[in-house]
Amino acid sequence: MTHCAPARPDRLADLIERFDVAITPVADAPANLVILGDDNGPRSVLFLQKPQAFPSAQFAARVDWGTVENPLETGLPVRIEMPIETPDLMGLAVALKWEAEAHRCGSASVLRRLAEVMIVRLLRFQFDTGCDQIGVLAGLTDLRLSRAIVAMHNRPGHGWTSGDLAVEAGLSPSRFSELFSQKVGQSPMAYLRQWRLTVARQDLQQGQRVDAVSRRYGYASSEAFSRAFRQKYGVPPLAIRGRVGVAPGA
Repeated sequence: MTHCAPARPDRLADLIERFDVAITPVADAPANLVILGDDNGPRSVLFLQKPQAFPSAQFAARVDWGTVENPLETGLPVRIEMPIETPDLMGLAVALKWEAEAHRCGSASVLRRLAEVMIVRLLRFQFDTGCDQIGVLAGLTDLRLSRAIVAMHNRPGHGWTSGDLAVEAGLSPSRFSELFSQKVGQSPMAYLRQWRLTVARQDLQQGQRVDAVSRRYGYASSEAFSRAFRQKYGVPPLAIRGRVGVAPGA
């Protein structure tokens, strides 16, 4: 009888699917996702928090994480450089370079989708090599903490306690809280409260009812949710209900 190992939780799914990451190919303009190389082809992929000009880049794009509330907005290192060492990564880089140069019909859509794949590869690269930048990516890089973070991402409305999350991570409560704060930069419960309000805001912008959203994310009442929401955003939930695209704090 064959026993299958339990599947590792997907550390990126909620962060990729919850936010509308916009990737815009650019030419002769500052970029923060670039492919560098020489006459022999692509050699490395570079991501920067602050866009810069790369006149000799084989491909260049601006990456917008959708909202400042996307944990990846502040959780990524200032610079990531990933060498192109495998045939599949080389094929992806060559496809981006070719599409950028060909200017064929539909190339903008193709470039965006290929660039999204490249972003995922960059994030996987960080998981493999480690992340020193304090934030959610550093937490997700730690396989123990990642189980607790993914649990929060997947089930934000669950009645989590710090002890419950420590069990998810397989750590003692004290060690879990210490390590989480060290890696992510805030306590587990503070991160959970922030994540709940972030996803609640998204639901409200899609027009969902305040009482339904408050119940979904574990608040004792609509009033308790409204107080927490106003404290974070400066406006009541009804002020942004159905207003897709309104920036946080607006």
